[in-house]
Amino acid sequence: MLTERKLSKRLYNQLLFTGPTLLAFTCVILVPFVYGIYMTFFKWDGISSSMPFIGLDNYQAVLQDKKFWASVWLTIKYVAASVLIINVLGFALAYLVTSGIRGQNFFRASFFSPNLIGGLVLGFIWQFIFHIFLPSVGESTGWSIFEKTWLGDETKAFWALVIVTVWQYAGYMMVIFIAGLMSVPKDVLEAARIDGASGFRQIRHMILPLMVPSFIVTVFLSLQRSFMVYDVNYALTGGGPFGSTVMASMHVYDKAFQRFDYGVGQAEAFVLFFIVATITITQVYMTKKLEVEA
Repeated sequence: MLTERKLSKRLYNQLLFTGPTLLAFTCVILVPFVYGIYMTFFKWDGISSSMPFIGLDNYQAVLQDKKFWASVWLTIKYVAASVLIINVLGFALAYLVTSGIRGQNFFRASFFSPNLIGGLVLGFIWQFIFHIFLPSVGESTGWSIFEKTWLGDETKAFWALVIVTVWQYAGYMMVIFIAGLMSVPKDVLEAARIDGASGFRQIRHMILPLMVPSFIVTVFLSLQRSFMVYDVNYALTGGGPFGSTVMASMHVYDKAFQRFDYGVGQAEAFVLFFIVATITITQVYMTKKLEVEA
């Protein structure tokens, strides 16, 4: 049975090691989040001192904002494409660089390096590729798909965003998949190999089921990062052409800080948070059921 002295010592140690982190989390995350919800009940332009209480009018405005829901639907399509390709490509790269190929450490570093580049810089780099490099390649080779800049076409601009996002995050997910592949029991694969299972069957029936914990993490991270995309969206397309690539985060920012409708913008941000939280929690809950033990 713990004495009062031991209890106070344990409490002191917990506060010593977790206190600074809890304080930082409270000040940086929790307080702004709660205050943001509080702001959704007021009408404010972000500048004036008057801030009248209007109740749920901001949420009613969100429901009536067709541009916001169009941006949410576009974001959902972007997330679906990005998450699928990121995880498939990330797993393929991880399988490649753990297969014993020559120079695999170099390839690991090369595939991971795009994740180290900031979103704004990444957008400007790919602006050069889509505006100058690819059109010049199209003109010299006669490939019509590259003759005109992708960023000037509504459909191609969307896929340009997907390509840049995949290029940025596939290497990061590869690292997580590498850790998952390294934890797959070698005796299980050896037994399957002795039984005559081909490489594809080993992947499908042995490796993938044992990699479910890795997929839970990678899908969660790629969902969250894709839903919250702003910097790449801003630097690469700026929402163009003709507003065809305005994602939800960009619409919320424009509503709050460009149109000075902070209350509605904050309400849209909370609705977006609720959508993302619902999708990610559902994803984790459903994929947890697929976990198997070696």
